[in-house]
Amino acid sequence: MGCWTTSCDFGHLKAHSKVSVFFTMILIFTYLFYCLTGYCDSMPSPLYVHQSFRSKLFPKEGKKLAHWNGSIVRELPELDATDVEDEKRQRGLGYETYNNISVSNNFGTKEFPQAIIIGVKKGGTRALLEFLRVHPDVRAVGAEPHFFDRFYEKGLQWYRNQMPRTLDGQITMEKTPSYFITREAPSRVFSMSRGTKLIVVVRDPVTRAVSDYTQTLSKNPSLPSFQNLVFKNSTTGLIDTSWSAVRIGIYAKHLENWLRYFPLAQFLFVNGEKLVTDPAGEMGRVQDFLGLKRVVTNKHFYFNQTKGFPCLKKPEGSSRPRCLGKSKGRPHPRIPAEVLHRLRDFYRPFNMKFYQMTGQDFGWD
Repeated sequence: MGCWTTSCDFGHLKAHSKVSVFFTMILIFTYLFYCLTGYCDSMPSPLYVHQSFRSKLFPKEGKKLAHWNGSIVRELPELDATDVEDEKRQRGLGYETYNNISVSNNFGTKEFPQAIIIGVKKGGTRALLEFLRVHPDVRAVGAEPHFFDRFYEKGLQWYRNQMPRTLDGQITMEKTPSYFITREAPSRVFSMSRGTKLIVVVRDPVTRAVSDYTQTLSKNPSLPSFQNLVFKNSTTGLIDTSWSAVRIGIYAKHLENWLRYFPLAQFLFVNGEKLVTDPAGEMGRVQDFLGLKRVVTNKHFYFNQTKGFPCLKKPEGSSRPRCLGKSKGRPHPRIPAEVLHRLRDFYRPFNMKFYQMTGQDFGWD
């Protein structure tokens, strides 16, 4: 006996519906079984792509992206030697880690530095950088990038890739003391960001010159004596300004070049002598200038009598205090007093001009 078409179709639909429900229940029970056994925890899940206000200003190019079922789920971190070095330091400060990579790397971004220590060589720049890296809101490159004086042709993208990753509220920094005396550096930094804050660590130019010579002498023991290098003619006493150890200390001349591009308000001049005798005081000024909370204080320092300069007290989780390496604090060779006196006379007018330009009397005379 036949059936009406509508009745037959309804019967078929009921049969298909039962089959669909049956298979759906099988799938649900299978999923619950695997979840109870812990399999679901290993399933990949979309991660929130962190994008700070600064990363909108400086969009990254060529990001490496991970895909899941055809959809982009997160940006893959680009780890390099800088990241590895910084992660080791951050682990000592209590950052949570997984597989030797800080969790902060999953969400941090590489930014152009908001502040740069631009000088001067043998002024105390390494000490300042190490003191600043104690601050949780400062991330700094360990090695000197030398981008604005040696590697500018590599491009800004290369420069940004040298930077450590930062989170919102943290600032990126680097230090390359030779920037201060490089003629092209001010315009290049200005082209990157006209709002960059600039830090210059200065010390008595006579002492700085001797320290510079001492460092070179340690690498080249056959170097002529200081007095042979400092004078063009020892009889006339004319100072040889082509010698870099002398030229670097003419601070006023180099600052004039920078002031063509940046206002004085964007500079902080750190007293290299006070950084040794009162590190907490100078660090207070630096933190204020950078807009940071005063975290690095007296409690972080002790004076190392052997080296003759302050060291950081033992960090939490470390077995020993942190002092600068053996290359710092070398004993200076004996220089005839008359040579130093002539050099001091040479620097005096430049020092006075520098005091006027900066509004600070460093007391070198």
